Amino acid sequence: MKFTQLGLNESLLKAVKEQGYTEPTPIQAKAIPLVIEGKDVLAAAQTGTGKTAGFTLPLLERLSKTQPQMKKKQIRVLVLTPTRELAAQVADSIATYGKYMSYRSMVIFGGVGINPQFSAIKKGVDIVIATPGRLLDIASQNGIDFSAVETLVLDEADRMLDMGFIHDIKKLMAMMPKHRQTLLFSATFSKEIKSLASGLLKDPVLVEVARENSTAGQINQVVYPVDKSRKRELLSQLIKAGNWKQVLVFTRTKHGANKLCKQLEEYAGIKAAAIHGNKSQGARTKALADFKAGNVRVLVATDIAARGIDIDQLPHVVNFELPNVPEDYVHRIGRTGRAGMSGEAVSLVCVDEHELLRAIERFTKSSIKKVALEAFRPDPSIEAEPIQNGRGGGKRGGGQRSNSGRNTNRNKKPAKNQPANNKSDHDKTPTEKKKKPRNPHAEKIGSNLQAKLDKLDKKSNRRR
Repeated sequence: MKFTQLGLNESLLKAVKEQGYTEPTPIQAKAIPLVIEGKDVLAAAQTGTGKTAGFTLPLLERLSKTQPQMKKKQIRVLVLTPTRELAAQVADSIATYGKYMSYRSMVIFGGVGINPQFSAIKKGVDIVIATPGRLLDIASQNGIDFSAVETLVLDEADRMLDMGFIHDIKKLMAMMPKHRQTLLFSATFSKEIKSLASGLLKDPVLVEVARENSTAGQINQVVYPVDKSRKRELLSQLIKAGNWKQVLVFTRTKHGANKLCKQLEEYAGIKAAAIHGNKSQGARTKALADFKAGNVRVLVATDIAARGIDIDQLPHVVNFELPNVPEDYVHRIGRTGRAGMSGEAVSLVCVDEHELLRAIERFTKSSIKKVALEAFRPDPSIEAEPIQNGRGGGKRGGGQRSNSGRNTNRNKKPAKNQPANNKSDHDKTPTEKKKKPRNPHAEKIGSNLQAKLDKLDKKSNRRR
C-alpha cells in the first residue's frame, strides 16, 4: 500500500514525500483511514512503529475539510501526552506534515511560564498538545474552552495511567463535548487501558499490529551478567570496544543518572549528559539536542524523561539497571529498532536483578540470551540485596516523582525449579550447576566481544 491510497490531500502527501516515505507502516495503514472516517480508534503498536504519524496525518486531513467559526479560547483538536518530550515530539510531527497547510498549534506543559500559554490560547489555536497537569491548571482558570473540540487523542495512554494522571484525565473529560471523536494510542495494551477506553470511546475500532506486550523483532537483545560494582566499567568497555557513537542508557533513579554521567566522563573520558525530571526544560532540551547532533556520546535517562525521545536509527539502548516494572523494559528498548531499522538492546544485570529479569521474560513471553564475559563474571559469593528505589512516577506538567516501588527480592518464594537459597545460575558453583544445552550464538558473541576487550586492554597498557 502507498500513502496515496489512504485518502490524504496533496499538501500532506507532498510533506510525507519530502520526508522520504512512500509506504505507511502497518499501524498507519490501518489507523489513518479509520480516523479520516471519524471513527473512534483504540490502537496498540510497538514503540517506534509510527504511531504518532498514524494520528497526526489524519487529524490534519480532517482539519482541512472544514473551517468553522471559532470563539475566543476554543480549540478543535486536543492531544494529551504523559511527558514534555512526547508533547514536543507530537508537535514536531504536526509541524512537519502540516507545513503546507493553514492551521495553528501550540504545546502546553509545565516547567515553563504559564502566562505565555494563556496568551497564545486567547489568540486562537486549532490544535493543542498538552500534558494533563498543566492543561488542567489552565482550564481551572478558564483559560481554555473545550466546547468545540472535535477530536481528542490520548497518546501513550498506558504511561499516563501509570504516572497517576487518571484523575486529571477524568476531570478534563468532564469538560469535553460528548459528541467528539476519541483516539487512544498505546504501546502496550493492558486490561486497564481497555477499561479506560470503554468509558471514553464509542464503538471503537480495535487496531493491533503486534502481539500484546511483545518487543520488536529487529532488536537484538542481550543480557550481560555482572556485579553491581562493575557495571560502569563494563559499560565503558562495551562503548569503547564496540566504538558505539550514540548510546541511550537507562537508570532507575535521577541520582543514578547524574552519578553515571559524572563517572563516564571522569573515569572513561566518554562525553555524557543526563535527562530526568529534576532537570529544567531548557537543560533537557539541550541534552537531547546535543545527543541527536552527536556532541554527546551517551544520554543517560530515567524512564519518565525518556518517553518521547524519537531518534532515527538510534543503534544502542542499555539498561544500566533493569526497571522495576516489566512494561518499562518494552518502552525502553523500543527507543531503538524504530521504523524497520535494526538495533541492539543491552542489559547489565547483577544478582539483585535476577527476579526483575525473570519478570520481564514472563511479560514478553520470550527468553533473552545471556552472554557471560570472562573478565566480568559475577562473584558467586555476593548475595542479592533488596532494590530500594522504585520507578519514578509523574506529577503535573510531565515531571517526575519518586515512590518506594516494589521490593522484588524480599519475602519472595523461590521460583519454580529454583533452590530455596534463591541462587541463580550465575551464583552457583560448578558442582551446583546443572548442565544446560550450549548456546553457540551467545558463545560466539561473548568470544568476539571478549577479543575486542582484550585488544582494548592491551592498547591501554601500552599507553601507560
